[in-house]
Amino acid sequence: MATDRSPRPIHYPETDGKPMGETEIHVLELMRLYQILMDYLAARDDAYVFADMMFYYVEGNPREVVSPDVCVVFGVPKRPLRRVFKLWEEASPAAVFEITSRSSRRDDFVKKRAVYARIGVAEYYLYDPLAEYLRPPFQGYRLEDGEYRAIEPAADGALASEALALRLVLVNSRLELFDQTTGKRLLSREERIAELERLLREREPEQ
Repeated sequence: MATDRSPRPIHYPETDGKPMGETEIHVLELMRLYQILMDYLAARDDAYVFADMMFYYVEGNPREVVSPDVCVVFGVPKRPLRRVFKLWEEASPAAVFEITSRSSRRDDFVKKRAVYARIGVAEYYLYDPLAEYLRPPFQGYRLEDGEYRAIEPAADGALASEALALRLVLVNSRLELFDQTTGKRLLSREERIAELERLLREREPEQ
């Protein structure tokens, strides 16, 4: 006698089982960029920033997956926190940053670039913090008619992010972010703590 069997649920793993495999500099730069963007967009309930999370872009096929270093998505809530990112339940990212290296360059330039263009990622950035191979070590691309076109740098090398309303520029070989409206540099959490401590010291009465 035949019985009705519900299809087995598809499992979307939270890890690929591979170590990050990058230098400490790459990891620290990834974390710094992630925190800066999180803080920059903290007041927006419809802005979600995540880092190094499994990103599934084809429903029903867990083999179609990438793991962006830092990703910004608009039009989705911050909560609840995700275990994985499923494109068909969310929205296409506004911007993706890859902290690239010699070991990841093929993946960054070929597979990920093609995937991000296909799923409609508006802006794609590559940042080589050690300047090992990428010339220039910071590059940006904007999606136009389904293909990525290089963002033309300003005289100081800055790239204008239309998606994020930021100026992105290397300062002393480090990627810095500037608010396009105010012109102010976005501080890291460590820098903001140091600035707060400085202000508190200035307010202390002299002994």
